This record gives sequence, structure tokens and C-alpha cells, in this order.
Amino acid sequence: MLFRMIRGALFRQKGKMALIAFTIALGASLATGMLNVMLDVGDKVNQELKTYGANIVVKPKASSLLSDIYHVSDNNAEALSTAYLAEDEIWKIKSIFWTYNIVDFAPFLQSGVTLPSGESAAAVGTWFNHHLDLHTGESLDAGVTSLRSWWDLTDGRWIDESQEDALHQVMAGTTLAAANGWKAGDRIILQGSRESAEVTVVGIYDAGGDEDEQLYVTLDLAQLLSGRENRVASVEVSAITTPDNELSRRAAINPAALSSTDYETWYCTAYVSAICYQIQSAITGSTASAVRQVAEGEGAILDKTQLLMILITALSLVGAALGIANLVTAGVMERSKEFGLLKAIGARDGQITGVVVTEILVTALVGGVAGYFMGFGFAQLIGQTVFDSAIEMKPLVIPIVAGLIVLMTMAGCIPAIRMVLRLRPAEVLHGGH
Repeated sequence: MLFRMIRGALFRQKGKMALIAFTIALGASLATGMLNVMLDVGDKVNQELKTYGANIVVKPKASSLLSDIYHVSDNNAEALSTAYLAEDEIWKIKSIFWTYNIVDFAPFLQSGVTLPSGESAAAVGTWFNHHLDLHTGESLDAGVTSLRSWWDLTDGRWIDESQEDALHQVMAGTTLAAANGWKAGDRIILQGSRESAEVTVVGIYDAGGDEDEQLYVTLDLAQLLSGRENRVASVEVSAITTPDNELSRRAAINPAALSSTDYETWYCTAYVSAICYQIQSAITGSTASAVRQVAEGEGAILDKTQLLMILITALSLVGAALGIANLVTAGVMERSKEFGLLKAIGARDGQITGVVVTEILVTALVGGVAGYFMGFGFAQLIGQTVFDSAIEMKPLVIPIVAGLIVLMTMAGCIPAIRMVLRLRPAEVLHGGH
């Protein structure tokens, strides 16, 4: 009997039921798309932000202490410090627990040089596209080519470390190049504190900062000119991190003060403080610290992005629930005589309410399944348009969306259920309300 009533109602009101299913599908599709993007957006946003610089700096402990005592800026700290990191230990950054969160890194060594004009300048040695074969079997190209991807090359190209003459290639900042009349292809002689070298200017870059007054050279050339073989002054690391919370801030002050449970949680979460702690444990005599403006900015952007998606999802579900409420209420009004007759022959309010709710839940099932697959396409559209990559579909979304659809549907049924409960058979059957 119940099955026949539900089937009859679905077919008799197929237009209205189709509208309800479509409304539910729209709400479910937006919820599915937003939730999948929200759960995957952390890595996507972090990947996008990594193109704007490093969020961790690794320095020798002695150099860091000296900078703190005398308030020396990063640009001049090397002039006061004689402490260095070993270049042959830098690969250990990729040996920590969070190795796959390390996106890129590059060492730096600044060396004073004398130009052909007799003026002094800073030559910053670094990796560009330095190839590394790790003990894990992984290989990667690390360096400033991707770490400084926002630099504008006004002439020439980046230094290519895969070329045989990479040792004799340099890049000049726009300010320094303009002052000396250099262009890509010019050959100049650089005189360092220990050695001199004839080099070719392969590129002119515009960094928009102090770097425009410097030369960028390979790390090997900077070490040769200054006589500091296998030494680097600092390492910049770009890592995908989890936004800080109260636990990570406590750990950043003193990890030893954490309880064993808190320590394990902190260590096994990609907080910037946890990654810094693991890096300085891996590299001898080092201290790693977060670039707070970058790290906190990433967390703020990520939190606001996720909050925006939650609000969009909530508003879409509220809108869908209101649409369902109007449609279901209209359907109940059209069938008021049917429900009045059922009450007159002894049907209880709970039984009639069950019929209405079951009809809508069956419709919601159809709309929800269709909406989930629509949301799948919606998420991919967002991923390709905004992040230029696919969005991973999270299995966790399925039960969440199912629960939201049930909640949305039940909320939409409340006005209709109240109408059924207030319905009086005598009034309905005799032409009343």
C-alpha cells in the first residue's frame, strides 16, 4: 500500500518532483565541488604561493646569534660572520620526515668582487637548476630558477647549470647592468678576494629590490672567487606547511616542554616550526627559522579561502532548502484532500508524514547522485581554471554530502510536515482549508 502511494505520487507529480530533484542536485553539486576544492585547496594554494619565495631560512647557528645580538640585516650578516654551512650537507633537507613537503631550496654565498670599472659589487652565488640525485633514488632540480620565478628577465636568459660553461656565466641586476652599460652576451672580468674569472653576462633581471644592484653567479664560482670551497652562508627553503595554531606556537618556543602526545602530534604535522626543527636537526651547526611574513600570510590566505568556500556551501544549501520547502509545501496543498481522506479513514499523522518524507527522500536520492557527479565536474572546472591542475576527489566528501543532503531535505520538509499535522479532515473534505 505504502509503495503504491509513493509510486503514484511520484508519477502524478513528476514535474514537481523533477524540480525538487533539480534543486537538490544544484545544492549537492555546489557542496560537492566546494568541499572537494576546500579539502584539496591547501596544497594548491601553497603551491601557488611557493612561486613567490621561500618561507624558511637556514643559517649557521653562530651567524644567527650574531645577527640577533647586533640586529644585522640578512643582506649584511655575512660581512660579520665567519660561520658557514657545508654545501655537501644541503641535500639532507630532503631527508627529513616531511621531505615531500619540501618544494624547492637554494643555498647562497655572497662574495665581494671588483668590476672592470674598478667599482665593487656583490656577487651572490647560488644554485639555479642544480641537479641532485638523492640516496632515496629521487632526483630533482633545485635552485632560484623556480624559487625566484617572479623575476623579470629584461634581456637574455637564466644561467643553465647543465651547460659545460655554467661556471663562467653570470646574471646582472638591471641597476648594476645599466650603470656599467652591460647587455646579454657581454664578457667581463671579476676579481674576487682569492681568484679572478672571465665571465659572460647571460641575463639581465629585474627583481624590484636590492638584488638589482648585484650579480648572481653559480655557487661554484662564488666559492672560487672567495676561496670558500664547500661553504654556504644560508639556504632558503620553500615548503608546503600547515597554518600555525596554539600547539605549533608553543612548540616553536620550546619543543622539549611539550608532552609526549603533543610532541608526536606536532612532529607529525607539517607546521613550519616542525619542519624547521627537523631541518636544523639534519644539517650540522644550523638553525632554521620561518620567514614569518610569508608563513603567516600563507596561513591567513588559506584560512580565508576555506572560510569563503564554507560560506558559499552553507548559503547554497540554505537556498536549496528554501526551494525544497516551497515545492513540497505546494505539493502538500495540492494533495490536501488526499491526506484529509487518509486521516478520515484512520491514518495517523506519523504515517502520512512518513509518506511525504519518504517521497522526498527518494527524490533527494536521485538528485543527490546526479548532483555529486555534477559537483565532480564543477570541482575540476575550478581546479583547471584557478590552479591549472585537477582537484583530487576526496572519499570523505561522499558521506558529508549525503548527510548535508538529508539535512537540507528534512529542513525543506518542515513547513509541509507542519501543514500536514494541522490539516483537519472535515474542513478539507468539505471545501475548507
